[in-house]
Amino acid sequence: EFGTGVAGDLFVHLLTSIHAITGSYGPTMIASTAELSYWKDGRNVPDVMVAVMNYPETPNHPQFQLMIRVNFAAGTGGKNQIRFIGDEGFMEYSGGGVKVQHNIMPKAPGIGGWDALSTYPEAMQQELMKKYNETWSEADRKTPEKPPVEYVVPQGHNPNLEHMNNFMDGVRMNKPVIENPEVGFRAAAPSIACNDSYFKNRIIHWDPVAMKVGK
Repeated sequence: EFGTGVAGDLFVHLLTSIHAITGSYGPTMIASTAELSYWKDGRNVPDVMVAVMNYPETPNHPQFQLMIRVNFAAGTGGKNQIRFIGDEGFMEYSGGGVKVQHNIMPKAPGIGGWDALSTYPEAMQQELMKKYNETWSEADRKTPEKPPVEYVVPQGHNPNLEHMNNFMDGVRMNKPVIENPEVGFRAAAPSIACNDSYFKNRIIHWDPVAMKVGK
């Protein structure tokens, strides 16, 4: 009754980062599932929650789906990370920097192995392989290689100090802050909507531009 649970306390910070990186205003559909697994001390909110949020295409970014999870009883020591996964690899963001790992698929689709090719009659298999070899060159079948990229924050950089300086400069000198009320609300509302989705057992529709809950 007196807080916003793990979603309001923790999801909001991850959404702030994701929105800052992508330039997004927020998701349009939010669904979550959760449970009270460990802290059975009288609280009435979950300690484990998973949410899926759909982000539509905008001028700032293509459409994407976000899966976000928190576990208050995790044995990982409180580690958190943000990972963007695309069709050529992934970008992983943490407090210490950004890492890009490539995993690019060949131009040619695979054939044989785990597909149904071996279940066809021999003549059909040969015909399919002949067509495949005529369509795709050896170069098309090779997996492109691209080295990883890693950025590490400069030694001595303190993100907490940077965060507070930005806030204080906004208060003292009226400088623009990174997370103004609208940016903050667009991160907080979808986070709290995860609670509504769980307790009401339904998908929550959200208008990130008008900042209103849909029907």
